[in-house]
Amino acid sequence: METAKLSPVTAAYLQLEDQYGAHNYHPLPVVLEKGEGVFLWDVEGKRYYDFLSGYSAVNQGHCHPRIIESLIEQAKKLTLTSRAFHNNILGKYEQFITAYFGYDKVLPMNTGVEGGETAIKLARRWAYTKKGVEENKAKIIFAEGNFWGRTLAAISSSTDPSSYHQFGPFMPGFELIPYNDTIALERALQDPNVAAFMVEPIQGEAGVVIPNEGYLTKVRALCTQYNVLFIADEIQTGLARTGKMLACDHEGVRPDILILGKALSGGVLPVSAVLADDFIMMNIKPGEHGSTYGGNPLSCAVAMSALTVIKEEKLDENAEAMGQLLRNELSKLNSPYIKTIRGKGLLNAIVIDHPNSEAAWDFCLILKEKGLLAKPTHGDKIRFAPPLVINKAQILECVEIIAAALKDLS
Repeated sequence: METAKLSPVTAAYLQLEDQYGAHNYHPLPVVLEKGEGVFLWDVEGKRYYDFLSGYSAVNQGHCHPRIIESLIEQAKKLTLTSRAFHNNILGKYEQFITAYFGYDKVLPMNTGVEGGETAIKLARRWAYTKKGVEENKAKIIFAEGNFWGRTLAAISSSTDPSSYHQFGPFMPGFELIPYNDTIALERALQDPNVAAFMVEPIQGEAGVVIPNEGYLTKVRALCTQYNVLFIADEIQTGLARTGKMLACDHEGVRPDILILGKALSGGVLPVSAVLADDFIMMNIKPGEHGSTYGGNPLSCAVAMSALTVIKEEKLDENAEAMGQLLRNELSKLNSPYIKTIRGKGLLNAIVIDHPNSEAAWDFCLILKEKGLLAKPTHGDKIRFAPPLVINKAQILECVEIIAAALKDLS
């Protein structure tokens, strides 16, 4: 059914991936070749609204000219030295990003999952050197429904069978508690071996699950009370996506360790960062953690440009206003197929209510035909997360597309 309408050109590209690539993804049957702002174009020349934004990596819009300019200019000079040597961009970037978010130090990495691994290593080292936890006894607490990648450590904290099934044995020292449950958190933190609680302020991959108001405030207070580090995974929720620079800013809380990624480069190349103060960061000594590409001059130049664009274009304010508009307009549709609408800023999701278990996937195929790209997660949930440069007229046009697609869903 999905391939019946495909052109020979599109089908040829899909065949190449099917034959030569690992089958670890199940993409929509569309082959993209160009992006600009909120739009994507496929190899047939058809234009689409992007309502996934590379899982929130493209907050600044596709191929933002200022970010691309910084990429090109730095690429002409120097792209990589490794950390065996100094370069003239790294220190500037470190000064820039630590001032931007208000931390003493940054440890630059490449991917989001590397950021998570780095944060856990920092927390364990702090527990042994500062808190006095017996070596190899440190515990990290995670929330059920979390997602921070698919490395062996990340899946060791997962409650999703598609992530962990037949990939064990798993990382020791990880424990799970329910999300949005401060009673369970306090019970867990009473164990003196707990080093940190790592949590997404809003669970993205789980379907934009938003905790109760005051949850993060209570998390901060409990971690302080029990001398446990609060690690905020802001890889998807950060960088203006939810209407604030960080999702933690909605409650004015400051995590001990902040993990950033995705939009830190505006979707141009993999860049992640772990920020913390000296009492945590300075426990790591030379040779104990690193990455060949981490902190490379190309990434540093791009990240500074990407962060500047967010602030100067006030993308947090636009995300807040456009997110409110999107949710309000979706609620007016009164569709029997939409069970739930939820979100903050431009991180939103709908839950499809339909007797067909494949309805969310089918709905995304209908949306694709009508010029809007979205993708289901966990069966019945669909994230609506366009680039933060989207404007009012575009939001209203997208709601019209969604409304028309709902009418075609049978």
